[in-house]
Amino acid sequence: MEVGHVIGRFPLVLRSGSAKVLAALGGVVLGLSMVTAAGADSIYPIPDPDPFYAAPADLAAHQPGDVLRVRTLPPVAIFPGATVTLVQFRSTNSRDEPIAATTTVLTPIGHRPDGPLMSYQHFINALGTRCAVSHLLYSADPNLLTTASILNVAMAQGWSIALPDHLGPYFAFGASRLGGRIVLDGVRAVKQVPELASRQSPVALAGYSGGGMATGAAAAMQPTYAPELKLAGAAIGGAPMNLVTMVEVLGFDPHPAFGLAMAAAIGLEREYPSRLPISSYLNQSGLAVRDVMANDCTNQILADGLGGSARAFTTDTSGFDVGEGRAVLEENSLELFGEVPETPVFEWHSPDDPLIPVQAIDNTDHRWCAAGVPVQTMRVPAPEHLSGAVIGAPEVMGWLNGRVRGEPAPSNC
Repeated sequence: MEVGHVIGRFPLVLRSGSAKVLAALGGVVLGLSMVTAAGADSIYPIPDPDPFYAAPADLAAHQPGDVLRVRTLPPVAIFPGATVTLVQFRSTNSRDEPIAATTTVLTPIGHRPDGPLMSYQHFINALGTRCAVSHLLYSADPNLLTTASILNVAMAQGWSIALPDHLGPYFAFGASRLGGRIVLDGVRAVKQVPELASRQSPVALAGYSGGGMATGAAAAMQPTYAPELKLAGAAIGGAPMNLVTMVEVLGFDPHPAFGLAMAAAIGLEREYPSRLPISSYLNQSGLAVRDVMANDCTNQILADGLGGSARAFTTDTSGFDVGEGRAVLEENSLELFGEVPETPVFEWHSPDDPLIPVQAIDNTDHRWCAAGVPVQTMRVPAPEHLSGAVIGAPEVMGWLNGRVRGEPAPSNC
């Protein structure tokens, strides 16, 4: 009942937001009376009304990965038979400050204690707190439905699944280093919850698109951020490996998926408000679109920004080009990470993906191979971005099972 109540509070935000963004895209300057409840100057989302998600007063007294709260959730229709558990834990943001984060754990029927655990990073690609995975599970989210089949297959084979909210409490889409920390701390937390019976579980990571970006970041950061975690492998699909080139592809000229670029700019400003103050570069229409998007999920973000461009919504497009702004993009780009994974990697993508720069993926694979990482790359025949997740799923699942069985990791470096 709690979950349904939370989800049910938001439909009016979507409807009013759609009207406002249509006006903005038509060139109408919106007055202050039409901005969202977050406030004219706010870059942050409306806080989740459920007090479970609020950080406890003693947050700073906890260590990364410490469990803060646990809640059992109702069954989920798309994951029949699974027990659903929401875990809040302590993590750390990009400024090394303590934050509260959440992960939702699916435990299959007949779960064997210390059976394999997969942290699956869903492509949340969102800005609103209502887009938390624990809410999306009960909203028939079409994007989550695309990955339900592989997760059900995994559970049928004995895997528990952790679905972290890897964008953090402020839904900082684009901040992959934040995502990597949350993924790793989420695994730490799951292992501490007795009823989940995963303390000695072998752990693998997987994710696609924005979830692939968080997965890759976690794999690369694990040796230094969570050295005690021994990862069996990481499967990374369709991931934007370089935010600088993503901005070039989606940002400056009108593009059907401009909403994702705009959302990433908003998300990065949330995580790096002093280093990347994107709002200071937005014109009135840009500020209006920012406020409309501030609480939206993936599909609405795409609708909000359809055909938009940085030139239409900014007074100056140099914010990402120089100084701290560019540094933030580079720091959150897997192609440019100083760290590399120590765990085997399975990487899959479509060579014809129109949404992400494929050259950055190839460059990252080559760099990891050169560092001695066993990388198995698969190119899938997908004409667009999303279907690559589904096409690659059977091969991914086979590869993950091989890793937790302890088989030597294949490589086509």
